[in-house]
Amino acid sequence: MSVNLDPDAALMLRVKTGDARAFTALVEKYKQPVMNLVRRTLRDETEAEDLAQNVFVQVWKSAPRYEVTAKFSTWLFTIARNLCLNEIRRRSRHPAESLDAPHPEQDEQPKHQIEDLKVVSPPETLLQGELVKKVEAAIQSLPENQRTALLLCRQDEMSYEEIAAVLGCSLSATKSLIHRGRETLKERLKPYLRTGQWEETK
Repeated sequence: MSVNLDPDAALMLRVKTGDARAFTALVEKYKQPVMNLVRRTLRDETEAEDLAQNVFVQVWKSAPRYEVTAKFSTWLFTIARNLCLNEIRRRSRHPAESLDAPHPEQDEQPKHQIEDLKVVSPPETLLQGELVKKVEAAIQSLPENQRTALLLCRQDEMSYEEIAAVLGCSLSATKSLIHRGRETLKERLKPYLRTGQWEETK
């Protein structure tokens, strides 16, 4: 598919001319996917919100220099990942700011999920809540490049080639990252899937 046909790139070209409504449309479409990527990379809800906002600040500031060389989503997620990696490097120079701080959503069941499960028996509700935590923990435990590859793979419009562009690696390496990430998740979630209860594995 020609990048010239990408409607989001066309919107970004309008942003380049100062069209604020086009910018708002892009923010509305991509704010949640960007937030998901940033939150799972940084594992800090407050920092993730700030950095996700900064992604779109960078998009606006970069608008005068924008050229259609790829799909807009590829360009956007490259900005998001680079800002995340910059933040990780900054934190590595300040070890007191731990990247391993527990995510708020890992500590308690989200309210909307509890409401959605009113008709489920208490034991089943608890098991599903535990599953949410275990899945999230398994994703967080992946190396950054595998985790990012998998998260981008969930974006329906992103091809392997586009994910490779965001990660800055070859197509074959990208496919390998996605495959290894999926296999690792499958292995770590196997105890629950096999027995219906979580088992401690070593």
